Amino acid sequence: MQSAVSRTPLIEFRNVSKIFGSGAAAVHALSGVNLKIEDGTFVAIMGPSGSGKSTAMNIIGCLDTPTSGEYLLMGMDVGGLHRNQRALIRRHLLGFVFQGFNLLTRTTALENVELPLIYRGIPAGERRRIAAHALERVGLSGREGHTSSELSGGQQQRVAIARAIVTEPRILLADEPTGNLDTKTSREIMNLVTSLNRDQGMTIVMVTHESDIAAFAQRIVRFVDGRIDSDILNVEAA
Repeated sequence: MQSAVSRTPLIEFRNVSKIFGSGAAAVHALSGVNLKIEDGTFVAIMGPSGSGKSTAMNIIGCLDTPTSGEYLLMGMDVGGLHRNQRALIRRHLLGFVFQGFNLLTRTTALENVELPLIYRGIPAGERRRIAAHALERVGLSGREGHTSSELSGGQQQRVAIARAIVTEPRILLADEPTGNLDTKTSREIMNLVTSLNRDQGMTIVMVTHESDIAAFAQRIVRFVDGRIDSDILNVEAA
């Protein structure tokens, strides 16, 4: 097994386990996982259904906590924080992109991208400017006033990415970001995601079941039965 070169980890799992339910009905979603992700890297997490990859992503994204073990983010034990503290981490350090876009259908692209800035209390004029710049970064200048129904699937995902990066997160978490897209559009979206990592130094953690999509990442971690089965440096992408 070939591992990425070790640096100070931005994300670290130390013997992390996650159990859902109890007794005979207990499901061990993760079993003693050790994982390090360095700042500025692009990591793809793969595995069959039920392998633990989505559970791992939820813990990384501070949407869930380990049953045992430690999850360290920038050296801080996130598992020991209460819900409001984890919400602050999500708001200030993390950006999320989902398979289903999760856009508000009756609002414009600009208004969708503004949402995280509203939660931060940024004044209207400033947040419009910042949101417009984020749309420009993903190639959607001129589409600010379009609603979701007026945009293609690829354009909707670009809006979702703009919304995820508008707060300049340290880490972008992408859960099956091309799952609803055709092959050509998927490649366009992955080129965009790769540029965020390569040109802007953003750490990317992406869950995917598609090998051709994982091939864009510098490193591919494969989960099987709640454990890491392989952790491989993708030389062609690194």
